[in-house]
Amino acid sequence: MFAYYFDLALRSFRRNKMLTALMVLAIALGIGASMTTLTVFYVLSGNPIPAKSDRLFYVQMDPRTKDGYTPGGDPSFQMTRFDSEALLRGKRGARQAVMTAGAANIEPDRQGLTPFMADARFTSADLFAMFDVPFLQGGGWKASDDENRSRVAVISKELSEKLFGAGSSVGKAIRINESEFRVVGVIDHWRPTPRFYDLSNERFGAAEQVFIPFSTSLSLRMGNNGDMNCWGENRVDDEEGSHALNAPCAWLQYWVELASADQAKDYLAYLGNYSDEQRRAGRFERPTNVRLYNVMDWLDQNKVVPSDVRLQAWLAFGFLLVCLLNTVGLLLAKFLRRANEIGVRRALGASRRAIFAQCLVEAGTVGLAGGVIGLGLAMLGLWAVRQQPASYAELAHLDPTMLVATFVIAVVASVLAGLLPAWHACQVTPAIQLKSQ
Repeated sequence: MFAYYFDLALRSFRRNKMLTALMVLAIALGIGASMTTLTVFYVLSGNPIPAKSDRLFYVQMDPRTKDGYTPGGDPSFQMTRFDSEALLRGKRGARQAVMTAGAANIEPDRQGLTPFMADARFTSADLFAMFDVPFLQGGGWKASDDENRSRVAVISKELSEKLFGAGSSVGKAIRINESEFRVVGVIDHWRPTPRFYDLSNERFGAAEQVFIPFSTSLSLRMGNNGDMNCWGENRVDDEEGSHALNAPCAWLQYWVELASADQAKDYLAYLGNYSDEQRRAGRFERPTNVRLYNVMDWLDQNKVVPSDVRLQAWLAFGFLLVCLLNTVGLLLAKFLRRANEIGVRRALGASRRAIFAQCLVEAGTVGLAGGVIGLGLAMLGLWAVRQQPASYAELAHLDPTMLVATFVIAVVASVLAGLLPAWHACQVTPAIQLKSQ
């Protein structure tokens, strides 16, 4: 019966071309606008590491002075070097990593290349296994390299090809900030979106091209990029300045991998005990305030999806609703104009259910046609998004999930819009229509 009703819908379209075109256009405009914004929202609000997002935790504590203290407030956004290194030594998690963003001045040996800057991340050995970083060649460095401040580096596939061509680059030398490093691994394409591991920098940018041991970056006095929050009147008079071990400055991100909810509970208690100890030692002045967020909770806590993207999504779906209301009116007009035809069908034995189903199939067919055109409009809208200067613009592409969602939303929306007109159509009384013939 569905094929028969679908054929009747196509015949109806040919008889009422203008009315059908208006309905299809209304659906297409609503679908085009809503899928453009929904796709952007979907990309920006996704789970960047679904296999482990419930086992990776961001650590927070509050080492600041009482100045500006507000009871119940959030702890420091980032960690101090002293606390980060203390937690690393504690090894209370399955894996743990300290990190910060930096910049690497690359001095290539390849002919035709001039020195250039690349985004870098200064971190510890566990990062690669914690974050499931895919390797094309080699692997990450060892914990002993952290301890020995070894001059080793992991680089991206793109940087490897730029510096060394298509061959293997593991074991080769690369000059960074006037120092020679040995390449131990090459990362395959890796771009977690959002870039959850460091929300103090660009949240939707590409992953760094160079990874260097955090301890090595300290020994070579490599400057970091990102926020640094210092407090108190006493500053450490040290060559390392705000990067010194005892400097009252929070500038590092600290992540820990925990296998279960019970381990997370125990680790949070461990953080509380550590904070209590530091307060008794005179380092911490504020009451104990420690937090432990898994990946998705951390993204929610920081409202990673830009507010303008959320607003645009709501406005687009509001526009889709207006388009559907117009479609309701057009379908109602179309079905009631066919009252005589429906009356004859009812007189010949068609049930109200059959008339109702026929009208819904016709409404769904309108939605399908609107979805096809709406898909084209959405692709055009996403192209326009990619022309914007926003960091997430290049991510605005339809994937298979959103492609299917386009047609599902179009058909479901049009069927919902057809419920009221279809109900009115199936209420047509055959006797009245036959008398009017």
